[in-house]
Amino acid sequence: MKRVLAVLSLCTGLATNAAMAYEWQALPGKAPEPADNPTTPEKVELGRLLYFDPRFSQTGTVSCNSCHNLMLGGDDNRPFSMGVHGKMGGRSAPSVWNAAFASSQFWDGRAASLEEQAKGPVVNPVEMGMSDLEKAMDRVRAIPGYEPYFVRAFGTDKPMTVDNAAKAVAAFERTLITPNSPYDRFVKGDKKALNAQQQRGMKTFAEVGCTSCHSGPAFNGPAMKAGTGFFMKFPTFENNEYVKKYDLMKDKGRFEVTKKEADKHLFKVPTLRNVALTAPYFHNGSVKTLDEAVRVMAKVQLNKDLSDGQVKDIVVFLNALTGEFPQMSLPRLPATPGWTVIGDQK
Repeated sequence: MKRVLAVLSLCTGLATNAAMAYEWQALPGKAPEPADNPTTPEKVELGRLLYFDPRFSQTGTVSCNSCHNLMLGGDDNRPFSMGVHGKMGGRSAPSVWNAAFASSQFWDGRAASLEEQAKGPVVNPVEMGMSDLEKAMDRVRAIPGYEPYFVRAFGTDKPMTVDNAAKAVAAFERTLITPNSPYDRFVKGDKKALNAQQQRGMKTFAEVGCTSCHSGPAFNGPAMKAGTGFFMKFPTFENNEYVKKYDLMKDKGRFEVTKKEADKHLFKVPTLRNVALTAPYFHNGSVKTLDEAVRVMAKVQLNKDLSDGQVKDIVVFLNALTGEFPQMSLPRLPATPGWTVIGDQK
């Protein structure tokens, strides 16, 4: 991964001498992939079909795209997502854009990879609601048009498996990256890509301490071994008005997975890429606006009170992290003319 060192200037209308340096990194043009699941066009095409297909949810109404909408910021802009039978989850859906750059998946890091993550929502009773993964896969197997896609992606030796379906979805998700944001162009040398206020916000973002967690090319922490996860306590400072106002102590985070006392209120550090598009904010979707999220984070994580000017500058900089989205069209899903796989019908 190429690292780009950008020296920021202190901007007050016109730039003056460089005031601080930080190792800013542009987003790579290709996501990392595991050795046991190299990305191929055939896997990506199959994964795209499965990602958009709601038929292997219990009610036939919920697909991956329902909560991680690729026509938006990769989430659904709701505090909590709605699954089968109108059930609501307990955490805000994170964006799927650039999820391939995370070292673990889900807010609590319970999935070590995109492959593992792809299996979770299918059998979650609040999300897609299937009783087990094989029953969900039976629906896919029952649709004749899917078999050729599996054969092309994985060969002819019993390719229609749960693991292969998850590998295909993960391969597709590894294409969901958004490079070439104004920020990326700036750190690659185009000094006109960010205006003076955006550069000032970039400097403030680092000076305040935001980069202590939101570092690296995806602004989600340092590069780590896949499955390790980068977690931080949230909130770190509890004695302030925001903790109660936004109910930040209710969810115990990673503790719900490990049951270890040390993991209470630990959460995966989310990417800030395209963060301007993913309101509401935090794991519980409790904060509606980006400027308020910046204020809250400064106080509960760094114990700092930001001025209105600092908040505005940081928000303007965060807007410059919105990248270029790949061209995408909705797929034509394999059909079942005259019958349906939903429910008890064969």
